[in-house]
Amino acid sequence: MLKIWGRTNSVNVQKLLWCCDELRIPYERVDAGMEFGKNHDPEYLAKNPNGLIPLIEDGDFVLWESNSILRYLAMKHGGRGLYPVEARERALIDRWLDWSLSTLQPAERPVFVGMVRTAPEERDMTAIEAAVAKVAAVWAVLDAHLAGRRFVENDMFTLADIVLGAYARRWFGIDGIERPAMPHLERWYERLAERASFSRQIAKPLR
Repeated sequence: MLKIWGRTNSVNVQKLLWCCDELRIPYERVDAGMEFGKNHDPEYLAKNPNGLIPLIEDGDFVLWESNSILRYLAMKHGGRGLYPVEARERALIDRWLDWSLSTLQPAERPVFVGMVRTAPEERDMTAIEAAVAKVAAVWAVLDAHLAGRRFVENDMFTLADIVLGAYARRWFGIDGIERPAMPHLERWYERLAERASFSRQIAKPLR
């Protein structure tokens, strides 16, 4: 059985759990990271020298980096709907997976850490408000792209929706920040939130 190392409040682990739910892949999950530790133990570092989560073990195959794991799971378990075979369709999805790491995540992280994982009395609201403005500008790129679309690419639910949807849960779920209106992004997010797999794996309290 597939073994997933990682805590459920990690956005990168949530992406994998959502994908497994969509593809009905059975798995065993081991809490690791933050208060659970394990990810800096010698045994873990021998498998992932970065000391980060998630990590999967699929028999004797070990893989780290969440978006690479998503691609692997979709290709192995017949997820052609999630990750099409045709080169151009796949490339369109890949660009959003790369964008989530190069652009969205760096902009989003200061807001999430500042508002969710920092005590109210310790928050630097000036810095957080500046970070909110930066990540709002990033989300505006996706909002414009979603005009007239049901999902991120090809009007079908793909890995791009899983990855970006996991981050959107944070954007729309954080209390105490002002978000500019983005009707296309909001409509898309509402559509994702209707999926049973989203309710089970993503729609959890932020922590």
